[in-house]
Amino acid sequence: MTRLAAEKSAVVAKTLTEGIVLGADTIVVHKGQVLGKPAHQDEAAAMLSRLQGDSHEVFTGITLIDAGTGKLVQGHERTTVFFRSLSAEEIRRYVATNEPMDKAGAYGAQGIGASFIEYIKGSYSNVVGLPLSKLALMLKEFGYEIP
Repeated sequence: MTRLAAEKSAVVAKTLTEGIVLGADTIVVHKGQVLGKPAHQDEAAAMLSRLQGDSHEVFTGITLIDAGTGKLVQGHERTTVFFRSLSAEEIRRYVATNEPMDKAGAYGAQGIGASFIEYIKGSYSNVVGLPLSKLALMLKEFGYEIP
C-alpha cells in the first residue's frame, strides 16, 4: 500500500514544478489475506461473509512529495475493525446497493456499511481511506501546521 501511494503521488508530482502532492492507498486484511475492491457482486458477498462476526485490519499508506524539491515523506496507519454478525439476507441487500463495489474489503464505513461495524480500535478516518491525524503529522515535516 505504501508503494502504491508512492507511485500515485510520483506520477502527479512529475507534472508539477511546485506544491505538495498526496498519494494514498488503503487495503483490508483478514486473517492474512488482502481484500481489495471486489470485481463483481458475488465476490463482494464472499468478502462480507468472511468479515462478518470477526475483526480485520485496515491499512492506509500515505506518501507526500514536494514537487519542487523532491522531498518525500511516507507513513502508514493501521486500524482494527470489528464487524457484527451478518445474515446472508443483510449481505445480499447491501451488495444490491452497489456501495461495496468500489471499496477495499467490500464495505464503506462512511456509508451504509457503517451499520456493520460493531467497534473500531484506532483511526476512523483511516477506515474511510485517509488517516487525518497521521497526515497532519506528516505535513509538519513540510512546515505546515494544522490547527
